Amino acid sequence: MQTIALGAFTVTRIEEMLTPGFDPGFLFPNYDDAILDKHPELAEPNFLDPASRRLMSSMHSWLIRTDRHVILVDTGCGNHKERHTPGFERFHMLEKPYLRHLADAGVQPEDVTLVINTHLHIDHVGWNTQLVDGRWVPTFPNARYIYGAQEFAHWRSPEGGLVGMPGNGPVMEDSVLPVWEAGQVELIGDGDSILEGLSVELAPGHTAGQMFVRLESGHHAAYFTGDCLHQPMQVCRPDWNSRFCEDQAQAVATRRRLLSHAADRNALVFPAHFGAPHTGYVRRSGEDFRFVPLDQA
Repeated sequence: MQTIALGAFTVTRIEEMLTPGFDPGFLFPNYDDAILDKHPELAEPNFLDPASRRLMSSMHSWLIRTDRHVILVDTGCGNHKERHTPGFERFHMLEKPYLRHLADAGVQPEDVTLVINTHLHIDHVGWNTQLVDGRWVPTFPNARYIYGAQEFAHWRSPEGGLVGMPGNGPVMEDSVLPVWEAGQVELIGDGDSILEGLSVELAPGHTAGQMFVRLESGHHAAYFTGDCLHQPMQVCRPDWNSRFCEDQAQAVATRRRLLSHAADRNALVFPAHFGAPHTGYVRRSGEDFRFVPLDQA
C-alpha cells in the first residue's frame, strides 16, 4: 500500500476491487484498435486484461491525510447493495474487505473527517453508507460529506440525471440520501475551498455537476479526476467519451481542460478507475497528450 507525500498531504489508495471491467469497444463508442499499435503501453496487462481483452477497472478511494484531517475522495460501490442495472451486475450484493483495507492504512471509520464525492454515480458513493439493523446509515459517523450542489440537485430533479440513468435511483436511496437525512452533508460549488490547499472545480460532462478535486501544497499539485478520465487511453484520445457521459461535447471540453492543467502544472493525476499503478503524470506530446504512470516517471 503505497503512500505518496505531497507537501502537507499524503495520499494512499484504498482498494475495493480491481478486476477486468468493460470491453473497450463497449465503454468507448468511438474506440479504434489502432490506438494499441500507436500506444502499445495501453495493452499492458495492468491496463488491458490479456485473457478477456477487457479494460482493467479499479474501484477505490483516495485517502488524503493532513495533520488534522482524514479525507476520502469517492467511496466505491459498497457492500450488500442491490444493483440490477445492465452492465453493472458485478456491483450487485458485494462482500468486499474495503473497511479492512482502510484499517490496514491505519484508519477506522470514526477517524474520517471528510468524504468528498466527485459525483453521485453507483461506483463513487457506495461506501457512503452501510447496512446496520436493516437501515442504511453513514459509514463514517464523524465525517462531513461533500456533495456538489449542482450534482445533488441534478439527481433530485424530475428532469435531471434519473431521466437518462434511472438505474441510479436505488443508489440515491441507499447511498446518498441517508447521509443527507443524517445531517452530515455540505453542498459546495465551483471553486470552493474545502480546507487550505484543497478545493474543487466544476467538471461537467460526465454528469451535470461532477467536480474534480485540486490539491496544492508548496510546489506540489495533484488532481483527483473523478470520471473526467475512465482509462489511460483517454489521455491519448481525449475526444473519446464513455457511453455513460451525459453531455458528450461538454465531457470532451472538460477532459481537454483537465489534461492541459495537469500537464502545465506538472500535477499528479489520481483517477478513479485506472489500473496499476493507478496514478501518474500527463505529458504533452506535440499537440497531443500521453500518460506516464508514476512508476515510470
